[in-house]
Amino acid sequence: MYKKLILPASIMAETIIGAGMFALPHVFTLSGIGLGLVYLLFLGGVLTLIHLMYADIILRTPENHRLMGYARFYFGKSGFWSSLIITVLGGLFILTAYLILSISFIDVLAPYLPDIYKMLIFWALASLPVFLGINKLAKSELFVLLGTISIVLILFGFSFSGLPKLVNIYPFFNADYLFFPFGIILFSMFGRSAIPAVLGYFRNNNESPASAKWPIILGTVAPIIIYVLFVFAILGLSDIVSEDAVLGLVGQLPFFVLAMLALLAIIELWSTYVVIARDVKKSLEHDLNFAPIISGTIIVGLPLILYFLGFQNFIKLVNYVGSIFISLEGILIILIWQKISKVEVEHKIFNRINPLLIYLLLLVFAGGILYKLVY
Repeated sequence: MYKKLILPASIMAETIIGAGMFALPHVFTLSGIGLGLVYLLFLGGVLTLIHLMYADIILRTPENHRLMGYARFYFGKSGFWSSLIITVLGGLFILTAYLILSISFIDVLAPYLPDIYKMLIFWALASLPVFLGINKLAKSELFVLLGTISIVLILFGFSFSGLPKLVNIYPFFNADYLFFPFGIILFSMFGRSAIPAVLGYFRNNNESPASAKWPIILGTVAPIIIYVLFVFAILGLSDIVSEDAVLGLVGQLPFFVLAMLALLAIIELWSTYVVIARDVKKSLEHDLNFAPIISGTIIVGLPLILYFLGFQNFIKLVNYVGSIFISLEGILIILIWQKISKVEVEHKIFNRINPLLIYLLLLVFAGGILYKLVY
């Protein structure tokens, strides 16, 4: 159970838990606690299916690709160039969001350091593995995940006495922010980039890659539980919930707890940043035949450029990336899966999926995109 479920699930969960988690308390204060929970549970279920579909695509395709390569393999040039824009540009914006959030956590440990230096320190530390090719191990993922759970439980313990007041402070359902949580929660639950690593874990251990089904499910569902505890902890502790969930805790907790939270959050951000950066880098190398030095330079340099171009609002950027880019990736994965679902192979995740469920998934993503573009 430890090797076949816990370790591979930790790879999935650790990739999902990242910058998006720290935007959730602010979202819940605006949309309402009840509405936020509905979104979290519903979109968690939606992305569990998307993650399983992507794993099925990899298993059913004889060649090794990333999402761009699968789009080209099954839809030709039109699919390839569409996926190029979606995955690479979306990945770069996600990395930019991580740079923005890193400032808040380093600020706890070094408040007098200028913000630009805080961001550059994180950027430099997160960029090194992209060039050095440092592979992450399942055990290190589990270690960071356990650390995250421990800190969240500590925060929840400190907040316990303040939880009863939440019903009087925050709304249960706020119709004025009915669609606001969509993009941010989608961003916080997305873990597509971890799927190849989870499948590779089973292949490297001489196990059937189809055994990844339950670790993928567990690794997608576990963050929901952690997020709920984290959200209630922040709401119970903070008099004013900040957009990054961190600044509002200053003065509410002992410094050593804040320092532990900040240090673990920096490690969390770094860990996920490296996974996403390496996934996009591999896409450029496998699917565009870029040399490693060129793909590495692009992945390292462009998030920094986007930051200096003015993409510095964490909530707005996360909402936009989730609503547009992740929704487009979801639609692309569904269309590819539909294309290959009737191909019989030795290893697979699904035998079939109810067509009504497929249409519901497409409607969810298309609706999110349309709303964001219109409003």
